[in-house]
Amino acid sequence: MQQVPRLSADDPSAKEGNTVQIWDIRSSDSGLQTGPQVLFSTPEARSVLVDLATGKVLGDHRVRERTVLQIVSGLIEITAGGETAMCAEGVVVLLEPGEVHSVRAQEDSRLLLVLAPWPGTGHYDPAELSDPHLLPVNATSPEKL
Repeated sequence: MQQVPRLSADDPSAKEGNTVQIWDIRSSDSGLQTGPQVLFSTPEARSVLVDLATGKVLGDHRVRERTVLQIVSGLIEITAGGETAMCAEGVVVLLEPGEVHSVRAQEDSRLLLVLAPWPGTGHYDPAELSDPHLLPVNATSPEKL
């Protein structure tokens, strides 16, 4: 997955040192590749962008954090709590901590996840990471302008 661009370098709000950070999560990339891109990670929340190619399945799993899932583009099928729903661009889904769910991309899709608080209680074994805001090996981070 390519980096999600921030605003152009000549935009005053994109300059380093400003407290507001802005990403264009609708911008296209070079072909949908499965994998997370962490936009930011703080003790309050972590935001992750995920592209799923048509037919890709994220089987039954759970996270320790409350999850807000926004479908930025595409169409997914989500199953949680014994219910299945088709969710198109613009839909927002709320999952409670520990709720088992699965996602299937019905077409190429881009998802925005907000996990809060980050990390949730029990997310990491204390010996696993010294800093829970370090990015996982398979994640990318937007480059600073």
